[in-house]
Formats: sequence, structure tokens, C-alpha cells
Amino acid sequence: MTKRAPTTSAEQIKGSVKEAIGKLTGDVRIEAEGRRQKDEVRSPRETGPRKD
Repeated sequence: MTKRAPTTSAEQIKGSVKEAIGKLTGDVRIEAEGRRQKDEVRSPRETGPRKD
């Protein structure tokens, strides 16, 4: 059986949950890990400056 890669939205949700748990518990390491995880899955279109 082949292993499927996690979807972008699933990875963003996991990152958000980790970040929230880190904030609730005061664990800055978990909070930073969640923030990093969310940032990794953002598409290149989202990382540049916004053009209004």
C-alpha cells in the first residue's frame, strides 16, 4: 500500500492546534513548532507582500 502525503489544509490544522496548545500550556517550544509547521505548508503565493 502506498503512503499518501498529508494535504496542505491538514498540515495547517495540525500546526494551528500545536500553536494553540503551546499558548495554553505556556510551552514556547510547542508554540513555535506549530507556527513553523503552518509556515512550511503555505504556498509561495501567500509568502510575498500583499498587493492591494
